[in-house]
Amino acid sequence: MKLPWKKDADGQGENDVVTADSSTVDAADLDSTDESTKGSAYTPGKGRPTPKRSAQQSRRRGPVAPPPTNRSEARARKKELKTSLSKEERKERSEQRRSQRLEQRERMMAGDERYLMPRDKGPVRKFTRDIVDSRRNFAGLFMPFAIVLIVVMFLPRLMYLSTPLLLIFVIFMAIDGFILGRLVNKRVRERFPDSADGGFKLGWYAFTRAMQMRRMRAPSPQVSAGDEV
Repeated sequence: MKLPWKKDADGQGENDVVTADSSTVDAADLDSTDESTKGSAYTPGKGRPTPKRSAQQSRRRGPVAPPPTNRSEARARKKELKTSLSKEERKERSEQRRSQRLEQRERMMAGDERYLMPRDKGPVRKFTRDIVDSRRNFAGLFMPFAIVLIVVMFLPRLMYLSTPLLLIFVIFMAIDGFILGRLVNKRVRERFPDSADGGFKLGWYAFTRAMQMRRMRAPSPQVSAGDEV
């Protein structure tokens, strides 16, 4: 048996539910109406400030750009990089490049194949360098002789001796270079019979290295003068 006040309470509860539902529907309709009035070009806020271009590029991850193919492309890329980076970032990059160049030079002077110039790569060229470095070459006196010759040319009493001295030195240097070229080619054929590197090209490579002073040779000599190779 339902009591009158219970019936009224039930009715009031139902009315409350209906009122709440209607208010929810009205709020949803209001939101949709607001969005429709703002149009399709409306973009909601991100809730955070837009990062700077330099910070965004520093966080960017992706494939590394290929090296420039010519000088103009390298200058354009350097200019673009300079404008996009701050002073501190440019200084840090400069320090990194300097340390990288020093490391590459040290490894190149030590004879690391990965850092050698194309003309110095390969076991044949290394063997040729060892032959030249283990030998006392007459062509190695070229730089000291050039300095002495310049001094003689500035002395009036000895100026007439500069031409004969230069001629004699060039003759002896050519003889020594010819002997060195034949020696290098012979030893390379014995050690590397299947190698195509030889002849005048290999002899000239040995001769140009022999003309340099021992301290100025690159890569640095790996053997001492008089060692067996």
